[in-house]
Amino acid sequence: MRNYHTHTRRCYHAIDSEEEYIINAIKAGYSELGFSDHTPWRYHSSFHSSMRMEEDKLEGYVKTLRRLKEKYKNDISIKIGLECEYFPKYMDWLKEIIDEYELDYIILGNHFDDSDETGIYFGRPLNKAQLKKYVDNCIKAIKTGLYSYVAHPDLAFFNAQDPYYYEQMKRLCLCAKEYQVPLEFNLLGYSTHRHYPSNGFLKIVQEVKNQMIIGVDAHESQALLNKDLYFQVKSFLESLNIEVIEDIRFFR
Repeated sequence: MRNYHTHTRRCYHAIDSEEEYIINAIKAGYSELGFSDHTPWRYHSSFHSSMRMEEDKLEGYVKTLRRLKEKYKNDISIKIGLECEYFPKYMDWLKEIIDEYELDYIILGNHFDDSDETGIYFGRPLNKAQLKKYVDNCIKAIKTGLYSYVAHPDLAFFNAQDPYYYEQMKRLCLCAKEYQVPLEFNLLGYSTHRHYPSNGFLKIVQEVKNQMIIGVDAHESQALLNKDLYFQVKSFLESLNIEVIEDIRFFR
């Protein structure tokens, strides 16, 4: 088992330290654990986010994980990443951060339009124009080649039975297929009965034949112990003839 969607208390809406996640991942039998806490952004405004780590916490995050990577190197492989949106005006800064901290990977968590300073949250009920914007943003992000996979790709809150949902989300799936970017089945959404993962979206994944990756989206270290859920979902996806992968693309 591998998981690349792991948060820590540095983002203010998760609990537990990096080491607690690693210890439970080892207990559960994970061979590799990737950390992808919510990235900070160097905002041009005075906006302060309450759902992501602050920029001055990033160095400590990376240093802590490098120390723990060495400490547990005989027990588990540790990868260091971030969960990032696609905010066009801040992408140059993000690329600098990736290089400066020698991050292993980033994943796309398309939560907000343009920036969370002023943009809408895509996880609330959307109209057609907003759904199209969600998909447009995902496609632009995929085409950068920076993101290893799309986290909770069906976060967009829209009636999955509506033909417009099919039309737009198929665009997303086709782009991900073309660029060989996996789509995530999100265990946090599944276990807490959110509107995602969506059966309507899975039907499109089946049709397009996208690869999927299972992401725990761990916001507490205990979530990593539920390996039965992981294998239950893996079997379910395979029963739908959806290819489940564990390998992702790293920067280095």
